Amino acid sequence: MDDKQQRPPDHGPLAGFTVGVTAARRADELGALLQRRGASVLHAPALRIVPLADDSELLAATKELLDQAPDVVVAATAIGFRGWIEAADGWGLGEDLLARLREVELLARGPKVKGAIRAAGLTEEWSPSSESMAEVLDRLLEEGVEGRRIAVQLHGEPLPGFVEALRAGGAEVVGVPVYRWMPPEDIGPVDRLLDATVGRGLDALTFTSAPAAASLLSRAEERGLLTELLAALNHDVLPACVGPVTALPLQARGVDTVQPERFRLGPLVQLLCQELPGRARALPVAGHRVEIRGHAVMVDGVLRPVPPAGMSLLRALCRRPGWVVGRAELLRALPGAGRDEHAVETAMARLRTALGTPKLIQTVVKRGYRLALDPATDSKYADA
Repeated sequence: MDDKQQRPPDHGPLAGFTVGVTAARRADELGALLQRRGASVLHAPALRIVPLADDSELLAATKELLDQAPDVVVAATAIGFRGWIEAADGWGLGEDLLARLREVELLARGPKVKGAIRAAGLTEEWSPSSESMAEVLDRLLEEGVEGRRIAVQLHGEPLPGFVEALRAGGAEVVGVPVYRWMPPEDIGPVDRLLDATVGRGLDALTFTSAPAAASLLSRAEERGLLTELLAALNHDVLPACVGPVTALPLQARGVDTVQPERFRLGPLVQLLCQELPGRARALPVAGHRVEIRGHAVMVDGVLRPVPPAGMSLLRALCRRPGWVVGRAELLRALPGAGRDEHAVETAMARLRTALGTPKLIQTVVKRGYRLALDPATDSKYADA
C-alpha cells in the first residue's frame, strides 16, 4: 500500500460521532450523506414494507379520490403505482380510477414510474430529471399548493418531510397507502441499535417517519428497556427527526427532538453537522486543544480514534478537568473490567497511544491520573 492509500481521509464535521438510522426506505441515501461528512453509521430498519393487495385503507383512499377529484396525483414508485391500478381492477374500480387520473395533473418521480404510468395508458404531466422526490416537492411548492388537493402515493414509510411540507404550504393531502408497515423480519439489528442507544454507543438517532419511531419505542417496551431508552434520548443521545409529524411518538413520551426547518434528508444531516460538534466538550490541555467526541478525540484539529475503554477513562477524567481521579474510580468507569486495577493501567497506556500526545494525561504517583489542564484554566474548571 502506498503513502496515498495510507493517508487518512480528511475528516468532516461528523467525524468521531456515531449516528443511528432507523429508516427502511432511503436508508442508503441518508447513510451516505452522514458518512460523507465523517460519521460512523449504525443502521437498523425499525419496520419493513409489505405490499397491500385487498386492503381496506387503500380501497377507502381510492373511493375518496373517485368521489372528490384531486388537483394533483404524485406517483412515487413504479411497483406501487402498478399495484394500485391492479388492486382497483380487482375491486371493479380500475376503469373509474384510470378515468380520474386522466383528468388530473399527474407527476411521476422518475423514469420507472413514468413507464408504469404510460403502460396504464396514461400520460404524466411532468417528471424530474433527477428522479428525486425533493425536486417534485420543489415544483409543487413553487407552483403554490395552498387550497389544492394533492394525492400522494405513499411508500410504506412516508416520504421524509414530503407530506409535512405540502400541508405546511396549505395543501390538503390525501395519502394513497400502497404498502403497509410491519415489524422487521429480523429483529436483531433493531435490538443492537437499542442496546447501542441505551449504552450511549450512539451520539444521535435519526427518524424519518412516525411509524419507525413508534416501532422502536414499542420494541424497547417489549424488552423492558423503554425507561432506559427515554433517559438516553433525553440526556445523552440526540434524537433528530425529519419533521414535526415524525417527532409525535417521541414527544408523546416526553422526548424533545431537534428538527430541520425544511423537512428533508439534506437539512436533517446539516442540522446534525451543527448540533453534534456543538455538544462536544473542548478543553485546553498541556498546550493542546482537545475536543472529546463520541468515539474519537480531536487533538489540535487532528482526529484520533480511541477504543471504547479509553473513551470511558477520558470521560471520567473530564468530569472534573485537572483533578486527580483514583484508579478505583477509573476501574468502575471501565466496562466489564472486574476488580483488577491493572486493567486501568493497560487501558490508559492504549489511550495515551491513541491520543498521540502522552503528556495530555499525567500520572500522579500512588493517587491516580489527571488531565494536564493548562494552568490558566485550572481555576475555571476547579469547581466544575
